Amino acid sequence: MNVLVMGGSGFIGSALVRGLLKQGHHVHVFDRDVRVVNQQFPEITSAVQADFADVMSLTEAMIDVDVIFHLISTSVPSTSNKNPVHDIESNLVNTVKLLESMRTADVKRIVYLSSGGTVYGNPTYLPITEKHPTNPTCSYGIVKLAIEKYLQMYAELYELDVTILRPSNPYGPGQTHKGVQGFIGSCINKINSGQPVTIWGDGSVVRDYIYIEDVVSACIKAMSSDKRGPVNISTSTGYSLNQLISMIETHLDRSINVIYQQKRNFDIPEVVLDNELAQSLLGWAPKTTIEQGLKLTLQHGLK
Repeated sequence: MNVLVMGGSGFIGSALVRGLLKQGHHVHVFDRDVRVVNQQFPEITSAVQADFADVMSLTEAMIDVDVIFHLISTSVPSTSNKNPVHDIESNLVNTVKLLESMRTADVKRIVYLSSGGTVYGNPTYLPITEKHPTNPTCSYGIVKLAIEKYLQMYAELYELDVTILRPSNPYGPGQTHKGVQGFIGSCINKINSGQPVTIWGDGSVVRDYIYIEDVVSACIKAMSSDKRGPVNISTSTGYSLNQLISMIETHLDRSINVIYQQKRNFDIPEVVLDNELAQSLLGWAPKTTIEQGLKLTLQHGLK
């Protein structure tokens, strides 16, 4: 199958490219910088280096493509509220342009990675199912949810074959070099640089962490599914930041220097996603425990 991975040079994207190649698919990549992905995966069919807003390059990248994975995001939850106009223009507007380009190129299949950690907002019950109200508290989550709605609209109007996935908090090897998004990756980055780990609040914030290979397997399952979703991709088990620090300290056999800062107003106390729908609709379930995933991530990421 000819597969276009948009955002194929990123943390999730590069792992997905690797997984697709292992299964024998012809992989095309679209990203702002494809130098690394070309070096890592010389066997990819093509790599187009262009901005998400470049409609002409995007349309060219879709030629003879069977399915598109949309992983591009130009913002992160922690800073998206500072410039919501940029978030809307660069993510929502460009995704609608993508959908129009798909119509032009007659590409009918798209898998979109939304955000299970932000679209629901403050939970009224746990674990959160897909029927939970969606009341995101940051621009990142609002835009992700709006993109979901446009995907569903295009599916109804133009018979677009859509699957929407809502992963919880992905982590794993390959996330550690940036430290922009993802507590575990940021933590390893700080340890490597000899800096203290910053925790906003008292460390009691609970999240559901999903290992990168489990995210990839869910994406590949979704590629051949006729289920629209949205579908949570998660472990259904939550851990606090303090628990994660303790597990990392146990693995390292030493303490970590942690600085606690004032709580941020957009941090939701607890987000844990239910994954029963993913099991029933996609035949998918996570295989990696937090202990196994942390061990693999630390082995790969620590210097």
